Amino acid sequence: MSLLEKSDEEIIKIADPIWQNLVRSSNIKDYGSFTKDLSSQMLYGANEVELGKQWASNELISSLSEGCKAIGCLRRGLFITVLYKQTSTKIPGDFLGRLVLGVEDDAVKVFGATIF
Repeated sequence: MSLLEKSDEEIIKIADPIWQNLVRSSNIKDYGSFTKDLSSQMLYGANEVELGKQWASNELISSLSEGCKAIGCLRRGLFITVLYKQTSTKIPGDFLGRLVLGVEDDAVKVFGATIF
């Protein structure tokens, strides 16, 4: 069964450990762990220098609360976006996490990850 044919629940089971790794790795500013599930396309923009600049200038992305919950999936073309209700350990309020998954070389990879 292809990724696109899976139910939302099946997609979230795949996405949750990937999102948790991104949150944990971002909080400790661990480039190697953060990039382990990124697609080759994402790796071009997520080089170590650029991520280091983001970690240094954006308090939110290094203070993400662990244990957030997925709130749904969106399908578009060859990709599935999983949305997360995300909080911070330092900044009050709720944030929207967006994880875009697709398949590259027969493996599920991250094609986008953002916090709004």
